[in-house]
Amino acid sequence: MQDTINLSSDFIDNENGELVDIRDVKIDTTLPLEERMKSYIRQIKNPRHYKCGDITVRVSFANTDATLEDRIKQLLMAPCTT
Repeated sequence: MQDTINLSSDFIDNENGELVDIRDVKIDTTLPLEERMKSYIRQIKNPRHYKCGDITVRVSFANTDATLEDRIKQLLMAPCTT
C-alpha cells in the first residue's frame, strides 16, 4: 500500500468493462481526511474513469489557467441561444 496519493499520476484505464460504480464506494467519515482519500482511491481504482449506474464517467481537465469559477461565470454570462 502506498503512503501517498498522487492524483497527477496516470491511472490505468479500465477498458475491459470493469469500471467501479461510485455508488458502491463507502467512505468512513470517522477516519482522518487522508485516510478517507486513500480509501476512496483504493475503492474507485481510477477516479478519472468510473461509472454511476449505467453511465460511464470520464473526467479530464484542460491545460489552462482558468479556474472552474471562471468557467462557471463565463457560462452564466453567455447569451442564451435557444
